Amino acid sequence: MNTTNVAVQRLPHGEGLALPGHATAESAGVDLLAAVADDLVLDPGQRAVVPTGIAIALLPGLEAQVRPRSGLAAKHGVTVLNAPGTIDADYRGEIGVILANLGEAAFTVCRGMRIAQMVVAPVLSVAWLEVDTLPASQRGPGGFGSTGTESG
Repeated sequence: MNTTNVAVQRLPHGEGLALPGHATAESAGVDLLAAVADDLVLDPGQRAVVPTGIAIALLPGLEAQVRPRSGLAAKHGVTVLNAPGTIDADYRGEIGVILANLGEAAFTVCRGMRIAQMVVAPVLSVAWLEVDTLPASQRGPGGFGSTGTESG
């Protein structure tokens, strides 16, 4: 796996929390931690922007995607509402995670809890070329389930 340096700033309310890191050598994402001062209770149907206590400076041509943690989603119904949330290379503010409780019970976010994962990826800059017609494809304009649900 290639390594790219990313500048990270620990904000005052992030003191004492670990910086983002890979859980294993082959992990695609890094964990984002909750930098809450006090426990935050999300009732069913509720959402909140949870601070992470960090800001980053991505190199041009990169983006960071904030994604749900599968365990929180499967066990508690807690997810990242705008998944994936995009962090642009020129954003310098604190990373906030919009958590939503889609589960049936209240969920408590504690300081230092792993609440989301972040994947840094290359992004292409595109130039849009307006045309009168698009080239044909096997699928054509079909969408929203037009290819069916059965394999083969």
